[in-house]
Amino acid sequence: MTAHLIKVNCKLFLTYILIAIPFLLFSQEREKTYSFNFNNTPLVKVFEQVEKVSSVKFYYQPSDLDGVFVSKSISNSTLNNVVKEVLSNTAINFFVYDESFFLTKGIRLDISNLKQENDIANRQLPSTNTVDGAKVFNKLYEVGIRNNNTKVGTAAVVGYVLDEATKNPIPGAKISSADNKINVTSDSAGLYIITLPLGLNYLTITAVEYKMAKRQVMIYGDGKLNLEIKQNVEMLREINILSQRSSALKNLEMGVNKLTIASIKQVPAVFGEPDILRVVLTLPGVQSVGEASTGFNVRGGSVDNNLILLDNSTIYNPSHFFGFFSAFNPDVVKEVQLYKSTIPERFGGRLASVLEVQNREGDKTKLKGSAGIGMITSRFSVEAPIDSGRTSFILAGRGTYSNWLLDLLPAEYKNSRASFYDLNFGISHKLDDRNDLNLTAYTSRDNFKLNSDTSYNYTNRNLSFEWRKRINPRLRASFKAALDNYAYKIESDANLVNAYTLKFNVGQANVKADFKYIFNDNHILNFGISSIGYNIQPGKFDPLGGTSLVQKETLQEEKALETALYFGDEFKVNERLTVNLGLRYSIYNMLGPRVLNVYAEGQPKTDVNILSTESYSNNRIIKTYQSPEIRLAGRYSFTDDLSLKASYNTLIQYIHLLSNTTAVAPTDVWKLSDPNISPQKGSQVSLGIYRTFASKTIETSVETYFKRLRDFLDYKSGATLIMNQAIEQDVIKTNGKAYGVEFFVKKTTGKLNGWVSYAYSKVLLKMDDITEGPLVNGGQYYPANYDKPHSFNFTGNYKIKQRYHFSLNFTYSTGRPITLPIAKYYYAGSERVYYSDRNSYRVPDYLRMDVSLNIEGNHKVKQLLHNSWTFGVYNVTGRRNVFSTFFTQDSGVINGYNLSIFATAIPFVNYNIRF
Repeated sequence: MTAHLIKVNCKLFLTYILIAIPFLLFSQEREKTYSFNFNNTPLVKVFEQVEKVSSVKFYYQPSDLDGVFVSKSISNSTLNNVVKEVLSNTAINFFVYDESFFLTKGIRLDISNLKQENDIANRQLPSTNTVDGAKVFNKLYEVGIRNNNTKVGTAAVVGYVLDEATKNPIPGAKISSADNKINVTSDSAGLYIITLPLGLNYLTITAVEYKMAKRQVMIYGDGKLNLEIKQNVEMLREINILSQRSSALKNLEMGVNKLTIASIKQVPAVFGEPDILRVVLTLPGVQSVGEASTGFNVRGGSVDNNLILLDNSTIYNPSHFFGFFSAFNPDVVKEVQLYKSTIPERFGGRLASVLEVQNREGDKTKLKGSAGIGMITSRFSVEAPIDSGRTSFILAGRGTYSNWLLDLLPAEYKNSRASFYDLNFGISHKLDDRNDLNLTAYTSRDNFKLNSDTSYNYTNRNLSFEWRKRINPRLRASFKAALDNYAYKIESDANLVNAYTLKFNVGQANVKADFKYIFNDNHILNFGISSIGYNIQPGKFDPLGGTSLVQKETLQEEKALETALYFGDEFKVNERLTVNLGLRYSIYNMLGPRVLNVYAEGQPKTDVNILSTESYSNNRIIKTYQSPEIRLAGRYSFTDDLSLKASYNTLIQYIHLLSNTTAVAPTDVWKLSDPNISPQKGSQVSLGIYRTFASKTIETSVETYFKRLRDFLDYKSGATLIMNQAIEQDVIKTNGKAYGVEFFVKKTTGKLNGWVSYAYSKVLLKMDDITEGPLVNGGQYYPANYDKPHSFNFTGNYKIKQRYHFSLNFTYSTGRPITLPIAKYYYAGSERVYYSDRNSYRVPDYLRMDVSLNIEGNHKVKQLLHNSWTFGVYNVTGRRNVFSTFFTQDSGVINGYNLSIFATAIPFVNYNIRF
């Protein structure tokens, strides 16, 4: 026992000696006297001279010392007196700390509560090595182990950007160095990693709906620093603020659009409820075939070429209520990102774009909630902490009571009914400073029928789990798992003898591990692995009721496994040039059990060309496809407000949507690649120039692109896509090209803010392979069903007063292509219809204007309830925009009709509360 105490006391004594020696030496240094003669010497040079003849260090912001000159003779003075004399009659203050002089302009620092970082072993981050809650500017925060060498080298600082009141993470926050040469953005979990030079650093933190904040940080080595910032209580609701300024200019990615929920709520939508996908459609290069469709097309891609993710879960049908509402509840959405040019290596499986929707975490400090009541829908959300700020939950739901509206339709639709609901649930838990867990769940259900005895219902069910881990200051990981399911059912009992039920189901399970490693100042490495297991029931046809004579029929189940590895290096060549070199390698295995047709080589896939069938046992590999996918991007900054970007991507898609409509519909069928249907492939090259004006409050960009499509699926005339045992006989492989130019202008601040976009684009397909079947349009290029060359959008928000905001949305686009009957002829004694070349005509152009007025309640922070009203009109001009064209034959006469979804102006009102 005595020996143990002696050892402990010896250790303590040695520790005290080691700590005391530097202070004693420094005290002696400060007591020495010095003499200087300065004649109009720049202040920077003054301190350089002092450093040369002493052992002290000076830390300052160079810009603070600009324009300050010293003309003084100083004799036999201590260092303290020298500095006091030099800085007399200036606005610069100083304090002495840890053998160093710290200089600040106009600010006196409070160093009474400085925290020293200890016990960093092997560059790890124990929970004690954390500066929690850096909240104010006039305080110095330390990161790393305090030492005597703080001017050479760099260190990695990792942490969260947090809401000061709720402690919730803030995604998309921008952390910048004082000279704006180092910029990073917090990820969807609020986590950031930044490499800073050792010594004193000034950081600026900006985020949408938060006040700009500045922090002073002394960097001794690697460590963790959580940054807390205050919400802008005034809630000006500008579409974007400082954190978004020049983001497109500084980021390496091109063709990436980020939307916050504040911007989404400013865009008027049908029936008044904020709609994420409607706002996405206002971005350049994004279009839809018309109203009543929440499927969207990006740069020549079909609706199935978009990967839609909600908290890492795949959403196969993102629409509600005939497509009038999207599947995402605006009350819980945190942010939305659309990738259409530079698609990160971690994403794959689709040709056109990735739409990533992130829901927010529940409040970790107090119970909060919100609710909204509209003309046909209502919604609610509630969130609260569960235990001492480490765990929280959020629950939200929406439902509809729309039958009163359907009752107003003409008599031929009097039996129509429609309803939907969706629920979001999330729970987040902070294990410690290095580990965070998140579990999210989503379920939705739609039911409808249109004046018939046929009813439709479809469901989305998604469950996802994420474990985020900070392994050390330079390496972080994210481990994800998800279960996704989409199913629909159609029932018809109009005729009891022919009553039937038709079912379809697609399910997938996926796991993923993502890693990010800061190798050094110039290299950030991203790498990982993912695997997706598909299981599709493409169709099950059953009799409905005991009197039905319908014969049961079930299509073969389809299974496959898709695995991918990826690696990317974000390489900072110099201060102006940054490049990303990425590679993704995917392997796809089609699995049994299956029975497949074997067709004659080089012949169209028809019944007469079937040579045999081949059977495969359960989980046997039937066919393997594999391909490297290249992801290259580069940015060159000419100046702080002008940059040039370029990118090149190759992508492959193993799952296909079979649909006889141009929009997402409840009867769509998803099909896996097999020996008879190849994966779709695409490559895209893009070039863009970005410029900011008016102190970076106005962002402009011009992007152009060219895309090649191979094995792109189209359909034979009269194709049968539902309950088809040999679907490969009704689809055709085409090659295609898409190209265009996109213009974008965005004003981010001020009373008037918003964006305007214009895009010219073409997407053309060609089927000139006689082995696939009859040539389409003689083997020449023809427009895809969703080809719309011209598209113009304006979205604006004007703050009339603090509580009153007026919004306007204007949309114009070219009408989509259609195929028309152009003549009649007689053949074999009967009258036939002769059709034009495929997609050689177009419906009339689309034009729509919407307006809304938002009235906020008072902005008192401490009142129990906050409320707001939204009034507006959708389709103000009442234009009858054509959704589709159809033809009927009456007494030998063919008549054509245009179908419009909204043929009049639609007023709306919403009341919202939050607590």
